[in-house]
Amino acid sequence: MKDKTIRIKDIALKAKVSTGTVDRVLHNRGRVSAQVQEKVLKIIKEMDYEPNLMARALGSKKTYKIAALIADEAFDPYWIAPNAGINRAEKDLKQYGLVVQRYLFDPLNVDSFVQKAKEVTASAPEGILLSPLFYREALPFFEQWKALGIPFVLFNTEIAEGEPLSYIGQDSYKSGFLAGKLIHYGQPEPCSILIAHLDEEITNAAHLEKKEQGFRNYFLQHHLNQKYNIVKANLIRADHATFVKQLDKLFETTPDLKSIFVSTSKAYEIAEYLKNRHFNHIKIVGYDLVPKNLEFLENDLISFLINQNPKGQGYWGLNILADHLIFKKEVPVLKYLPLDVVTKENASYFTGDSLEVRIF
Repeated sequence: MKDKTIRIKDIALKAKVSTGTVDRVLHNRGRVSAQVQEKVLKIIKEMDYEPNLMARALGSKKTYKIAALIADEAFDPYWIAPNAGINRAEKDLKQYGLVVQRYLFDPLNVDSFVQKAKEVTASAPEGILLSPLFYREALPFFEQWKALGIPFVLFNTEIAEGEPLSYIGQDSYKSGFLAGKLIHYGQPEPCSILIAHLDEEITNAAHLEKKEQGFRNYFLQHHLNQKYNIVKANLIRADHATFVKQLDKLFETTPDLKSIFVSTSKAYEIAEYLKNRHFNHIKIVGYDLVPKNLEFLENDLISFLINQNPKGQGYWGLNILADHLIFKKEVPVLKYLPLDVVTKENASYFTGDSLEVRIF
């Protein structure tokens, strides 16, 4: 049975050397003869010794500066949750010297993202945690950070070609596929289905493209593309009157529209429109447990929400960086979170105190 209580002192006694000699071998510092080093390393292997990295980190005075490049929750309530997860992880890891500096950007403004990413680079952090909402603009920064030897972890949006240390979040393709299944089961009769992207340049948002691809492929793989007419709309909410006109036109030109897949956390915007227009026959599948979505879920104006566990994304993203930088552990390249389907009947299990248990 593996003994996890082996100490440096135990190795020194068996090797008949000082604890200082064992320490120098372990850390490859100081002068140790080749013969003694070989002997100590053999005993370390035989005894299956594992250093207590957490204790070592506690005793170290080193500070690990992490830059968190995250969307400002003032522009979108979705970002309250991942920031709360980062706060929780920072509190847990503070004793090991981890310090987080936040760089908040406007999720609707690409220039804001670029400016904050430049500030992150200039700050020369030990690691970076970010949600790369703008695909094209993020790629050059990935190259800079790799050249500088700065590990970075992505959450919310997976960009594999950027070669991050790790990605934490959902499989966007599978979540879109799941949304297709939910809509199909809730709408067995032939009709038109809307894919609604809100406030996004879809060609620059990799995660939304994957969601749409997964959604469409559900219908293709089940040979349903002849039965259902799938239409897409990129809707802009900046001007409410224009937003309403866009939806009015969609319903005028697509009279058999009966289901809507909202690819972002803003399903409540369309639910509000349907409520005002007294359209009670439309089913909505969307994302995330923001308060307004939950309100419309409870009132049956949203049928299903897919929980992306944003709090867990922030929490585990920071922990992955700590495991790599502080505890010298191998970390997963991908950490996919579960695809939780939330209804009015089970929503309480995903909110409040119960959420703490699920994540942590």
